[in-house]
Parts: sequence; C-alpha cells; structure tokens
Amino acid sequence: MANTTRRANVTLPEDLLVELRRTVPKGEQSKVVGDALRHELKRIRFKKALQSSFGAWKARAHPELTRGPRRFVRSLRKSSRSTG
Repeated sequence: MANTTRRANVTLPEDLLVELRRTVPKGEQSKVVGDALRHELKRIRFKKALQSSFGAWKARAHPELTRGPRRFVRSLRKSSRSTG
C-alpha cells in the first residue's frame, strides 16, 4: 500500500463534522478520518467473508466434533502427550 495521499471530497453529517473539528487538532483530522475509514472497511470485509463462508462447515463431514469441539481438542492434546 502506497503512502501517497490524495484529496477527496466527502459529505459528513454536520454534528459529526462539528465534533471532529472540536475534538481533533486541524492537522490531524484527515488522519483520524482515514484511520476510522480503514477500520470500518476492514470490518465490512470481515462481515462479508463471514456471510459468504456461512454454512461451509458441514457436521456430517466432521463426525469427530459431534460431542463438541472442547472434547475433541482435549482428546488431541491427550494423545499428543502420551506419544511424546
């Protein structure tokens, strides 16, 4: 990702803009907005990934987990200790 910056014109709700200007020094406002946007875009991408992968895990393909993942992990840990 490049460190170059470009100017963008965005429209914000007035109350949000007032709070930004009151809270953040003038020279840091773009950084704060950019950081917030980066965080929100990451959240949106994560949500889309969750939605697109929902249902991909089929219980019938993993019978070892029918009694719960905790029990399965415990059995893996126990078997790795006894072989070492």
